[in-house]
Amino acid sequence: MNKDIPRIYLKKNKEESLKRFHPWIFTGAIARSDRPVNDGEIADIYTSDGQFIARGHCGAGSIAVRVLTFCQESLDLSWWKRRILTAYTLREQLGLTKNPDTDCYRLIHGEGDGLPGLVIDIYGRYAVVQAHSTGIYDALPLITEALVSCYGERLIAIYNKSEGTLPHALEIGCQDGCLWGVPAHSSVVFENGLRFEVNWREGQKTGFFIDQRENRSLVGHYASGRDVLNTFCYTGGFSVYALRGGARSVTSVDSSGKAIELAEHNVRLNFPEGVSHQGIATDAFDYLRAMNEDQFDLIILDPPAFAKHHRATANALNGYKRINAQAFRKIRKGGILFTFSCSQAINREQFRNAVFSAAAISGRNVRILHQLTQPADHPVNIYHPEGEYLKGLVLYVE
Repeated sequence: MNKDIPRIYLKKNKEESLKRFHPWIFTGAIARSDRPVNDGEIADIYTSDGQFIARGHCGAGSIAVRVLTFCQESLDLSWWKRRILTAYTLREQLGLTKNPDTDCYRLIHGEGDGLPGLVIDIYGRYAVVQAHSTGIYDALPLITEALVSCYGERLIAIYNKSEGTLPHALEIGCQDGCLWGVPAHSSVVFENGLRFEVNWREGQKTGFFIDQRENRSLVGHYASGRDVLNTFCYTGGFSVYALRGGARSVTSVDSSGKAIELAEHNVRLNFPEGVSHQGIATDAFDYLRAMNEDQFDLIILDPPAFAKHHRATANALNGYKRINAQAFRKIRKGGILFTFSCSQAINREQFRNAVFSAAAISGRNVRILHQLTQPADHPVNIYHPEGEYLKGLVLYVE
């Protein structure tokens, strides 16, 4: 046993969630520690009666500890290699690691892969790493070495994209940049045979919303002969799939002019001969409010997270209700609405109720065709239901 690892003792009966293998310990559950603990430090967790129960990274926020293991094992290079290889094996079984039609996927999905605070996305021969905790940031050298060991020559570079995800990035000296290999900031990847330019240095998240891969395919299935509106379009992923699916026209809307440029670039990558696509840089709420009725018969609402934390839940639900009500009012009879929430603070039932309220406000008759979520390379730890962050509905509007 390593005597340098601090011990944190829980209050009486506060170990129940850990007995059910939930990976978070909140500040309110902690009674004391045997010495001061630093942000990012590895600590052992003990029950009030002195029984070891978990080991993890300490944090400075409301989540005091993110559990990495329920055993007293060394979190060394061998441990990281095993964890990353386990995650890789799952993606291999999903048919993602050697698929020429899809060479971008999520390798590590935080708690879903038993590694709270860590996200790793693969873009062809590049890996983009995001640390969401100081402990993970401090472990980046080990994570990098474990990634190289797993992928070998199939990787060209590993890029750190953690400045925007660490609350104290400047204090700990975190700077985005190449961790290993030949520096690069973008690449063209394939997803279900379609091409997309991914810029992990300047783009949102790690550069591309991989979690909508299967839902984009479903849009393509419904798009034939329809006039499609893709709001909050970002890279234009839904737009490209709709065009391949035979949409009569596609309009992509985003408040960012750079996003519209990227969406139009991705359309050209896949349809160099030209298609009926229009990109508009404007606020999606304003566009929906001002557009003509019956202009579109397939609308996609994929906004950014309206609620980053539970304190913002009420405002977020109101936002979902307002934007869905506008879409219900304006969509053609017999139209299809794809509507999503990626807010982890909003659960599935809350999102559904907001959409149902919007349907009632609009007075339209609406039926559910599909209930959507994130793909299998974004797994949900069964002991951590909060990991099911992406909620979606496909609705038929009479």
